[in-house]
Amino acid sequence: MTASTSPSANAATPDPREAPRAFLEHLYRVAVDRALPLSTLGAHLPQPPKGRTVVLGAGKAGGSMVQALEALWPADAPLSGLVVTRYDHIPPRPAGVPQRIELVEAAHPVPDAAGQQAAERILALTQGLTADDLVLCLISGGGSSLLVLPAEGLTLADKQRINKQLLDSGAHIGEMNCVRKHLSRIKGGRLAAACAPARVVTLTISDVPGDDPAVIASGPTVPDATTCADALAILDRYGIEVPAPVRAQLESGTLETPKPDDAAFAGHSTHMIATPQQSLEAAAAAARAAGLEAHILSDEIEGESREVGKVHGALARAVALRGAPFARPCVILSGGETTVTIRARQPGQAKGRGGRAGEFCMGLSGALMGQPQVWALAADTDGIDGVEDNAGAFVAPDTLARATAQGKKLSDHLDRNDAYGYFDAIGDLFVTGPTNTNVNDFRAILVL
Repeated sequence: MTASTSPSANAATPDPREAPRAFLEHLYRVAVDRALPLSTLGAHLPQPPKGRTVVLGAGKAGGSMVQALEALWPADAPLSGLVVTRYDHIPPRPAGVPQRIELVEAAHPVPDAAGQQAAERILALTQGLTADDLVLCLISGGGSSLLVLPAEGLTLADKQRINKQLLDSGAHIGEMNCVRKHLSRIKGGRLAAACAPARVVTLTISDVPGDDPAVIASGPTVPDATTCADALAILDRYGIEVPAPVRAQLESGTLETPKPDDAAFAGHSTHMIATPQQSLEAAAAAARAAGLEAHILSDEIEGESREVGKVHGALARAVALRGAPFARPCVILSGGETTVTIRARQPGQAKGRGGRAGEFCMGLSGALMGQPQVWALAADTDGIDGVEDNAGAFVAPDTLARATAQGKKLSDHLDRNDAYGYFDAIGDLFVTGPTNTNVNDFRAILVL
């Protein structure tokens, strides 16, 4: 069994005391709605150029970003291009908005041949650009996997293996994307460099702690301050092998990315159209409108998901039991990008399923120990927790008791990273489907 979302954040606000789960779901919807491109993109659009406007991009919000641009760009101004998004992430086309930009789909989080073909076509579209032309780049989280163009000496199979090993290693997003940039022919500023002499304007939705455009989707349109030596150190730290010729290129600096002083970036600009902090602030405002105090811990929380869950649980218990450091009733909000290190399975042990949000909720549940009057929701704002069909999960005062009644032992599910199986058994998966945006982790704890 699963719990699905209500239709819209615009519906009447549920009473947090009468319907705590529905109230937490409402806060999630408010946060997601704040990051939808149609309401944010228009303020950052440049004037049409003397020449052509070519739109290029990648990310899980690519479909909604394209449709927002098509609706907002002057109807008499030329507009064309290609953007790649994740499978099943193209929203229904709004009535009266003609298609002017091609959208294609590819795999995430492990890249596939469709992503490679899209990246090759996107790079080909930079040929023949002039100083009179404008390139609008639409970049959002997920672009690192969707925009895959292996460096010389690497195959797609190599990139798939390396990507999977990085995802399972517990490496944080900055480390993963440093490697991805140096093993690519399009990321790490290379796409923007290929657009010269055209002007490049990047419109981006942040899904990374710190909102660094060089990290979002591995920064295809912005200079890269990391080095081949950095990438090598990360690969060695996590024991990830690369083919010997590629390692030699990293050691010699042959695969170095364009740096901040590169003239190729002159006249370019980057605009954040949505960030995690903005979404958390919108959720906090909604909580206050319902008569609750709201506290944002941070939009940059990283670390092992289960451990971050334990820390949040300890904080929530302190509030519930002692009214400190926050007074009850209140909502505690946080965001960022936690990680999951995949544990080795014991012989005969079933493979686990789940993502960061579910792993957080398992850690949180254990730390709360059934604490009365505490409810929580953790979910990915793109609607997909890892590679599953849920966005995240709910936690309630009776989570542990209901799971035990179903024969589910929390430690067993933690041992094999099986948050999906744990919360599915008690009907506490949170399912939204793709939201068409992505500002990463959303966590809300309600203490009454």
